Parts: sequence; structure tokens; C-alpha cells
Amino acid sequence: MGTNTPDNAGSERRDDSRPNRAVGRARVVRAAGDSPRVPPGGDPKPSEPRPSEPRPSELRPYQSRAYRGLPYQRPVSGPTPRRLRPRWGRIALVATLLLALVAGCGVLASWLWVRGVDSDIKREDAFGGLEERPPKLVEGALNILLLGTDSRDPEDSGEAGGAWRTDTIVIVHIPASHDRAYLVSIPRDLWVYIPPSPDGQMGDTMAKINAAYAWGGMPLAVETVEQFTGVHIDHVVLVDFAGFVKVTDAVGGVDMYVEQTITSIHPPYRTFEAGLRHFNGEEALDYIRQRYQFPDGDFARMRNQQMFLKALMDKATSLGTLANLSSLRAFVTSVADTLTVDEKFSLVDLAWQFRGLRSDDLVFMVSPNLGSDMVGDQSVVVSDREKALAFYDAMARDTLDEWVSVHGTGW
Repeated sequence: MGTNTPDNAGSERRDDSRPNRAVGRARVVRAAGDSPRVPPGGDPKPSEPRPSEPRPSELRPYQSRAYRGLPYQRPVSGPTPRRLRPRWGRIALVATLLLALVAGCGVLASWLWVRGVDSDIKREDAFGGLEERPPKLVEGALNILLLGTDSRDPEDSGEAGGAWRTDTIVIVHIPASHDRAYLVSIPRDLWVYIPPSPDGQMGDTMAKINAAYAWGGMPLAVETVEQFTGVHIDHVVLVDFAGFVKVTDAVGGVDMYVEQTITSIHPPYRTFEAGLRHFNGEEALDYIRQRYQFPDGDFARMRNQQMFLKALMDKATSLGTLANLSSLRAFVTSVADTLTVDEKFSLVDLAWQFRGLRSDDLVFMVSPNLGSDMVGDQSVVVSDREKALAFYDAMARDTLDEWVSVHGTGW
């Protein structure tokens, strides 16, 4: 199996091309109302002024490199950050996939079995070594980074060392009201600053965002996304989409709408006719890999992946799946086998807290962007800097409902 060279040349860190690390690096700021740090033995010295909340016209100190290496500062807008009493403990990702776990199972044996599945999920230290992080502005809201790889994709044999690029990058934002979920897709070719990898051999350069995981695993992916958005990430879930063959078959397949007739570029070269059609696991995985046949390329693939998750959620929460314990267990086990999560992720908490959520409660969005452009010989996606500033400020402050009502979802 051959290796796949990263999408950009960030491995050679030339001094004359390295971004200025003194500009735009993240700094931790305290939320409004927090007391200044008091040195041992008493109040701050008179010569040290107490910090004050910036006026709405000012920029917060937290910066990130969101657009071609320039500082990306999140403006203060809307009401002051509020603290809400959390209505639930730690929950985690893929609200679209695991709702059926406990919705129909009140039997103690089933609950204990699910607990066992939770403890067997693969885990990684997703936040290890991360010190400079954006603050969490609203307690009770949750931001989960969903990273998707495809270990069976014929176009991607993996980077050196066996790591795959993350072809799916989604921030799942659950508001403090817990009555819906926003799934914000970040284009894998988005041109951003990637900080240095833990070993110092990669990164510290402008690159396509999907290189971050290949160069530094979960921690570098989290650091890159947090510096780009200014949004605090609470949990991380890595999904191997190749495993969704079993997940899809466990629920009896899914129904999806094909927007145009296409022929797959991968063997056995299936033809997908336009219109509503039923997919088994192999067919669904093949279809959501396609991009070259669509006028908007990878954006079409993102839409189809979102449609697949919605269809899978609808099928998983249908009466037939919930009523059949053996089918439910097959579904849960197959989903768990595809996941690698952070150390504090709890599948049981996720399932319980979102047992009432349905596909109509999901809002699919795309990170604000200006479309494709060329950087050297690379085709990249350019962030719409000004719109992205306001968008991610709304996410951090848990006001995405207001954003959507004014600007729409971006599709």
C-alpha cells in the first residue's frame, strides 16, 4: 500500500515562508465577571490595573489565524456571556447516530450492556498538551468536534505513519436549551494556519485543514480548529466511515435522494440514478465518497454525507429498530466499533440526553467561505473572514438560532 503525501508542503519549514508565530497566537481570556488573579498574600498591587470587560466596539484578545495567516479576532457582540446551570452532565457526539441506545430499553440488563459497550470504545487523550485555548462562554452548551476518516477509500492510502487525513470535519453545536443540534461542516480543503505538531516536525504553516489530524492526531486537530474558530471544543469523536457499512446494514439500509445520475469512479462502478433510492451499506459508502461528478465537487460530498447521517438517524429511531432488541444491539455494537473518542466521552450520557431528538431537530450548515481558489498549484477553499468572525462568535455565545434566522445555513 502506497503512502499519500500531505496536501501541502508544510513538512519543510523554511524560515522565509513560516508564518509569524508572534502574531495571532491564541491567548486565554477570562469570561466577563471573573476576578483577576490575586497574588499570594493579598490584593493586586495598586500599579496593576484590574481588567475590565471590553466595550462592544472592541475586539477580544483571543486571536486565531483564520484567513491567509492574518490575525483572526472575534468581536464582542450581543449580550454579555451568560452562565446557565447545566441541565445534563457530560454528553458527547454523534447525536445523529446513537439516539436509539436507551430510548426503547428500560430493562436493567440492556442498560448494563450499553454501559459495557461505552467502556469498550477506543479512547485517546484529545486535549493533551493544549494550554492556550479559547474560553468557554456559555455553560450548558456543548461543542463536539466530529472527525471522519475513510480507511477503505481507494483515493487515500494514509499518510506516513499510518494516519489518515480527515475528509470530514464537523463541529456539532448543541445549545444550552438542548432542543436541537447544529452540524457545521468545515471544508477539508479550507486554507488555515496549522500550529506545530507535538514532535515539531510538521505544521507551523498555512495548509489545508485536513492535514492537521494526519500531522498531529486529535490534539493538533483540536488546536487547529480552536485557533481558526475561537470556539471552545468540549469533546472529540473520530469516526471511520468505512465501518458504516455494518452500521447501515444493521438498520436494514437507508433511503436517500440522489440529486443527479452519476457513475461511481470506484469498482464495481455502480450507477446511481437520480431520485429517491434505497442504499445498503456498501452502496451508501460508495455514494458518499463521490465528488468529481458534481459541479461543486467536495461541497456535494459534504451535502451527501449530511443527508446520509440524517437518513441513518431516521432509520435508527424507527419503531422497528427500537422494538427489536437484537437489531438494536447490532446497531449499537457496529456504531461503537467505528468510534475513537476523547477520554471523558460518555456514549450512555449522549443517548439518554438526546433520546427525544429527531432528524427534524438537526440543522446542517457549512462554514462561511468564498469558495475555491488557487494557492500555488493547490486548489483550496478560502474562508469568508468577516462572515466567519460573526458566525463563530454566535456559536461561542450560543446564538446560532439568531444567526440562521438572518443568514440561513450557508447551503
